[in-house]
Parts: sequence; C-alpha cells; structure tokens
Amino acid sequence: MHNNPLFEGLEKDDLARLVHTVYSIDEFRSKMGDDADIIVLSFVVDDKNPAQDLMNFFERGYDFVLDADVSAGEAQNGEYMVFVEMERNESAPENIHKLISDITNLTDTDMAEWEFRYQKSPTKYDCSEENIKRIVPLTARQYRAKFGGDDELDAMREVARVPMQSKSETDKFKESIQIAAGIK
Repeated sequence: MHNNPLFEGLEKDDLARLVHTVYSIDEFRSKMGDDADIIVLSFVVDDKNPAQDLMNFFERGYDFVLDADVSAGEAQNGEYMVFVEMERNESAPENIHKLISDITNLTDTDMAEWEFRYQKSPTKYDCSEENIKRIVPLTARQYRAKFGGDDELDAMREVARVPMQSKSETDKFKESIQIAAGIK
C-alpha cells in the first residue's frame, strides 16, 4: 500500500463563506526580497485547511505568483492568513484582478463584493484595476518615492556632500523640545 498524498483541485464554490472578501495589499513585508520590488497580498481564511487549499491554488495556478504561504498560527477566531507575493510592476493591477476574479468562482462571490485595503489603512477600495493603479505604487521607484527607504543612496549623498531635502515637513514642536534640551 502506498501512502502518496491525493491532490485534488479546487472546484467551484469549494471555499464558499470561508475567504473574507476584503484583502490587503502591502500590509505585510515581503519575505522574498525588498518591499519596493514585491507586492504582498494577504487574505483572511476561516480555517487552516481551506487556507492551505487557497495557498496551493495561488502557487500552482499563476506564473506571476512568486510565492504563497499560510500564517504559522491562527490570527484570531480560527482564522489564518494567506500571503501572496508578486513582482511590483505595471502588470500587477491586471494580475491582482485576475486572482480575485478566479477566487470568485471558488468562494461563490461576485467581483463587486471584493475590496482591498492598502497597507494598514482602514479605508477600503473597490477591487478594480483602476483603483489598484491609483493607490498602489507599481514600480520600485514609485514605492521609494512614496515611502522612502533608499538609505544606501542617502548615505552616498551625505558622503558626497550633496544637499538633501527633508522627506517630511519640520515638526516645530519637536524642534522646540530639541532646542530646549540643548541637542539642536
């Protein structure tokens, strides 16, 4: 007798009422590389086995998915997170839209029910390619311009004595405390 695992594909509605219709983009850090190069999607699933099924669906079904993973433990109330990593590029909105469109067949949902949050913002957006293009930085350059993070470049500028502009406005209160403390 062989103990080979039996791999069955997911069928229509197999994950009905198990996958939450609000997912997040870039809320979590990439484990594969620089966040400026990789988009991380995260989905909430109501149990471990369906979460593993969804992870396998992502990993086996799409060449643009770099990696998919399930959280090591439950988040809350038996829920698990499924993470999907893909390249940050101009094709990302179309690729994300394709993933969600395919998930609707597994979850017995309509595309209109799906929303996303960007990073840790509580604001929800309709899952349209246009919204993804508008909200999510699609190149490493756009990501760094929005969030900084190019410390190596800043260090080179400092050594070369190239003037740098502050990435944020001067905080007058903080500055007055620093002056009072004699550190500025």
